[in-house]
Amino acid sequence: MAPGGVWPSLLLLGGVVAAVGLCRRWARRRLRGRLRGLALELLGTFQVCACSGELCLLAAAAPRAALSLTYGFSVLHGATLSGCACNPCGCLQLLWAGAAPPALAALAIAAQFAAAALAGLFVRSVWSLGLAEPLPGGCGNPMRTTEAHAFCIELLFSAVFQLAVLRAEAVNPKYKVHLIALLITVLVYAGGNLTGALFNPALAFSLHPNCFYDNFLSYSLVYWIAPSLGTILVAFIWDKILPRVS
Repeated sequence: MAPGGVWPSLLLLGGVVAAVGLCRRWARRRLRGRLRGLALELLGTFQVCACSGELCLLAAAAPRAALSLTYGFSVLHGATLSGCACNPCGCLQLLWAGAAPPALAALAIAAQFAAAALAGLFVRSVWSLGLAEPLPGGCGNPMRTTEAHAFCIELLFSAVFQLAVLRAEAVNPKYKVHLIALLITVLVYAGGNLTGALFNPALAFSLHPNCFYDNFLSYSLVYWIAPSLGTILVAFIWDKILPRVS
């Protein structure tokens, strides 16, 4: 990406956030019940995945600003997408806690993966217009370590993230957004060069669809199974173990 291409990317990111915000406002006013919840989840996941795809481009162009961009947009997502999980692991946590019926959780996860696929198509369509130099085609190989090591990293990061979300429920929302964003930034710094530090199955599919097509078993194990197991582990400890020892 040429230096002048940074500003079009930032404008695109701002446009995505603004457009999703308008659509979410419409959904809140016009839709009701489960349909509204699913629409909000789809829109929120689309925003996270589309922005993350473009942020990968910006991070490649300006590596020194990568962590600042990660923190800034994590705060932005947290402030504008309240009430949305935007992560299948969040739906699994709600399902385990009994806060969402299985059918609704399954629909929400399906909406998240649909949004992830749409976001990937959207970002690649924008790149095809020549507004920015796209990332290399094919599988970008985000896994730069052994499969076992990558599995452990994604499991651990997902567990840490979900535990922080549970612990932060009692925190003032205006502080909670920054705490979660700071944690995401720290995790990206710690493991971004090894696995991408995604700990979000929908986001992983949006950013690296070709990797799943080329080596489905390996990538589904690391980017789908590992974060899901991390989430279930935290939910089990939170609900079954901690109440007995506290």
